[in-house]
Amino acid sequence: MQLQTVRPNIVQSIRAYTVAELMEAAQQAGQHFLYANVANAQSKQEVLDAIAEAFTFPVHFGKNLDALFDCMTDLVNRSGQQPGFVVVLEQLPDNPRFDRETREQLLDVFRDAADFWAERKIPFRCFYSFR
Repeated sequence: MQLQTVRPNIVQSIRAYTVAELMEAAQQAGQHFLYANVANAQSKQEVLDAIAEAFTFPVHFGKNLDALFDCMTDLVNRSGQQPGFVVVLEQLPDNPRFDRETREQLLDVFRDAADFWAERKIPFRCFYSFR
């Protein structure tokens, strides 16, 4: 898989790709690969906790959507020039504690992060799956 075939700043379903393909494509492009399998999470808080742990967010991470955006954008931007990002959120829950509205709010954070990086001409591709 080549990343050139995927828009540089997008949030989309992983359906057409495997995690291994995305990881290899990120490595070939010299981009960061961020992977979180949230299969054990049932609620918004558990999803945020799983993402924070998988992405090794700082201890002071606020565990809310605003803090998630800050960690995906400002915190990383301040650390210097970035080569690009391939983010995978695998097995997002689909249940009453993590309903469609909550899921869309989470994905909106990643869409906003994609826009943030697009303004800086840095690729940010986020792929997700549901269980």
